[in-house]
Amino acid sequence: MSKMRTILMVVANPSVSTTTGWPVGFWASELIHPYDAFVRQGYEVTVASPNGGKVELDAYSDPRDASGYSKDDTLSVDYLKREEFVALLENTARVSDLRATDFDAIVVVGGQSPMFTFKDAVGLHALFMDFFKSGKTSAALCHGTSLLLYLTNSDGTPFVKGRKMTGFANSEEDFADKAVGRKLMPFRIEDEAKKMGAQFTTKPAFQPYAVRDGNLITGQQQHSGGEVAKLVISALEGGVE
Repeated sequence: MSKMRTILMVVANPSVSTTTGWPVGFWASELIHPYDAFVRQGYEVTVASPNGGKVELDAYSDPRDASGYSKDDTLSVDYLKREEFVALLENTARVSDLRATDFDAIVVVGGQSPMFTFKDAVGLHALFMDFFKSGKTSAALCHGTSLLLYLTNSDGTPFVKGRKMTGFANSEEDFADKAVGRKLMPFRIEDEAKKMGAQFTTKPAFQPYAVRDGNLITGQQQHSGGEVAKLVISALEGGVE
């Protein structure tokens, strides 16, 4: 029998937004939808975070939240009722305790917290580059793609320079800022990635979209988790670009 595929999914630790003062975390669907796809494929999934320990959902991503913003995310509703899954969020593994050699792929989840915490998550920077340099499937989703902005190639150039990628788009930041009546994020991934020379592409706001460039896979926003999972599975099962 072939060896079971192993996936490392990384979510951000809870933090506080420096722009709004609100508590921020990871986005539920961006973990749960790919997680479900991987489990259904027969893969083993480990959930980790830069600091380890308990992690928290962004409120708007919680289908049980009074805002009702994600109330139609029935898959997340289902998973958040499962004791064994909730237990994973209560005690995530610490990234620095893990090795790329023990997994087949890494998937970095988004949400609001990455925009305030990933700059200093140097252990995650190193681990992601270990995956990528060894040719393993390396994926990031939505605001989780902010991680890529902090990475450099061995020659000192920005990791994203010349690479095809996507991430939370300016059109989506515009929508979010307008919806709450204030600036939410300290910077915009699309702007920064383009400044660094990335080939940054997007679909219209909030349409599912993911792109693969070799062993790098990126997804645009919270509706793109399924698309990211499809590309990860295709890459692991020998699919060509």
